[in-house]
Amino acid sequence: MVPFAAYLRTSTDDHQSPADSAAWQLRLAGQLIGPVGGQIVATYHDVDQSRSLPWERRPEATRLLGELRDPNRGWSDLVIAEPQRAFAGNQFGLVFPVLVHYGVHLWVPEVGGRVDPESEAHDLLMSLFGGLAKAERNRIRHRVRVAMAAHATTGRWLGGRPPYGYTLRELGPHPNPDKAAAGVNLRCLEPTRRRIRWSRASSGCTPTTAWALRPSPVS
Repeated sequence: MVPFAAYLRTSTDDHQSPADSAAWQLRLAGQLIGPVGGQIVATYHDVDQSRSLPWERRPEATRLLGELRDPNRGWSDLVIAEPQRAFAGNQFGLVFPVLVHYGVHLWVPEVGGRVDPESEAHDLLMSLFGGLAKAERNRIRHRVRVAMAAHATTGRWLGGRPPYGYTLRELGPHPNPDKAAAGVNLRCLEPTRRRIRWSRASSGCTPTTAWALRPSPVS
């Protein structure tokens, strides 16, 4: 039996179950190391940690790196079920030499087993996955920002407390079928019936004039 440690990462805990995420990652890792008699004896699972964070800023990854120095850590190899979750940008090039220094073999499905530190093909492949992970994160961030800006220009409510002078108006079921089935409706911002104009007086700011913006009910 070869003792393995497994590193897992779940990006968010509000849109997915950390337990389910850990289960499929451990299952995939077990399928990879099973033919060589590998058995996972330690698990390091970062939850709600961005892949853009270096390993030294992720709690479980930091704990893993710290235990590399312990010769009695109880495991000799490390398996990662999905490198895109573990490495982004140049992180592989920073972490892998540390693993090699302490004699820990890294196993990933993308190379079909152990990553060979002397193989240029393995190094290129792992660096490629890191670049793809970084590009995917940047693409998602850009897409979300553009979508939110487009929604804001049409008066769509993006969450939080409505600004002063506005109320929320229901627009009907959410276009996402799952959210609509859960009873979620779209909302937009609409000016309230009346606003108060403030002017500075000698004793401070006092309401002086009110005027109608739109004949819409106040919720």
